[in-house]
Amino acid sequence: MGKNLIQQARGKGSPRYRAPSFRYKGQSKYAKYEKSGLTGKITDLIHCQGHSSPLAQIRYDNGSTILMHAPEGVKIGDNVEMGDNIDAKKGNVMPLKNIPEGMAIYNIELFPGDGGKFVRASGGFAKIVTKMQNMIVVELPSSKRKKFLPDCRATIGVIAGSGRKEKPFLKAGTRYYAMKAKNKLWPQVSGTSMNSVDHPFGGSSSAVKGGPTVASRNAPPGAKVGKISPNRTGRKKR
Repeated sequence: MGKNLIQQARGKGSPRYRAPSFRYKGQSKYAKYEKSGLTGKITDLIHCQGHSSPLAQIRYDNGSTILMHAPEGVKIGDNVEMGDNIDAKKGNVMPLKNIPEGMAIYNIELFPGDGGKFVRASGGFAKIVTKMQNMIVVELPSSKRKKFLPDCRATIGVIAGSGRKEKPFLKAGTRYYAMKAKNKLWPQVSGTSMNSVDHPFGGSSSAVKGGPTVASRNAPPGAKVGKISPNRTGRKKR
């Protein structure tokens, strides 16, 4: 029997699950690419509710102003550059093909010109592992290695705010307001802890609550929870 699950409530579009983006300062993305290069100055460091790190407001010499995740160690008034033939220094934006191997980078583009998609959380950084003719291998903060196109841009440095996770919340109320700022659903409750009307795994009829964790690939929404058409289940036999 199907249940009304959280993902269904999210899709409805009610304010309970909608991010308060009208309070965000703006998008953090790169300026339009120019081969001749751009020189800019950091005019402000901004706290944005929708980002875990401070944003640097950069005004370039062509008149454009953007917001970008600020690297550690920069201040208002510092100059940054964007282009191909520039120095690989903190805050500069360059294509992956021109960045030395082993240098810390962040805000990596998935496709050239998309403004940056990977490694955007505070304190995060990635490293270039291998350079090939048509592909750049980058090690992400999760230690996973991913291939990118050589013309994808990235920023040199480590994103500011690296100590964010080191400070404990101590109280549930502090965590509540932190989650409320971004409209995150909290507290997170497992399906086995819910009532049977709220989740297929819910109910309290036994000590081991819940139902089968294997769901068919063709199961309807509300019943499609747990292991979705798994290749195998249980312990791996040696």
